[in-house]
Amino acid sequence: MMGSEDLVLKKSKADQLGHRTVNVTSGKHYFCGYCAAITNVAVTFPIQKVLFRQQLYGLRTRDAISQLQKDGLRNLYRGILPPLMQKSTTLALMFGLYEDLSSILLGRMSAPELLTRSVAAVLAGTTEAVLTPFERVQTLLQDYKYHDKFTNTFQAFRFLREHGPREYYRGLVPILLRNGPSNALFFGLRGPIKQCLPEATTYSTHLINDFICGGLLGAMLGFLFFPLNVVKARMQSQIGGEFQSFSKVFMKIWLERDRKVTHLFRGAHLNYHRSLISWGIINATYEFLLKLL
Repeated sequence: MMGSEDLVLKKSKADQLGHRTVNVTSGKHYFCGYCAAITNVAVTFPIQKVLFRQQLYGLRTRDAISQLQKDGLRNLYRGILPPLMQKSTTLALMFGLYEDLSSILLGRMSAPELLTRSVAAVLAGTTEAVLTPFERVQTLLQDYKYHDKFTNTFQAFRFLREHGPREYYRGLVPILLRNGPSNALFFGLRGPIKQCLPEATTYSTHLINDFICGGLLGAMLGFLFFPLNVVKARMQSQIGGEFQSFSKVFMKIWLERDRKVTHLFRGAHLNYHRSLISWGIINATYEFLLKLL
């Protein structure tokens, strides 16, 4: 016969599952991810623009900043609409789909929870790749070579349309290689890292812990997957012509940068600091809104 303690435990687990289901189906995680992305892009876009110039042209930080100064304040936020649209939708899908897929898979798979959640994270990241055209257009708008060809997001999309729908998805392979594994690592390590931090007892300390946790993870993953973004930027800076393979573009960059790993990671230090701030903002904003709703 089941004891009262067992009944309480079973009831507690059932309540938790029921509560999780309500959260997932209510769209709360999608909304929180969406708002976190908008906050992040508005704050970190100028830093991202400096980083992009370094990835594409192998410039030093000082030279990239100087290039942006020559472009003028008017062009500083040029190209912000694609990342706003892409990031807000991507992070909404990242957090929302991860929760939904985890809930579905945990109910149907007998595999260990860590494995199940990792699969959910990879699937969510793969789904995000549908939004590759926004990253594609963002790359073109940030490249000064195309400043005289189009002045806004809609013109860039129209320009690409002349080259066929496939042109929107140039650079898809490095995005797929980046999204799935980075999602799995982010969601898999977020809990353990937060447990290592001092226990939070107030809203402000929770906010600080979430910022530190997200920032550390973002910085680490940003550095780890930096070469993929370098290849992606090079692939997506081309309009028309041959669709070169990931390996071919990587080898071309490798030779251009004197076969030195340090040159391949040029701009990684700025990306580290940007990711630290960016993912700190994302994680803290997401968790804060999640507690409010």
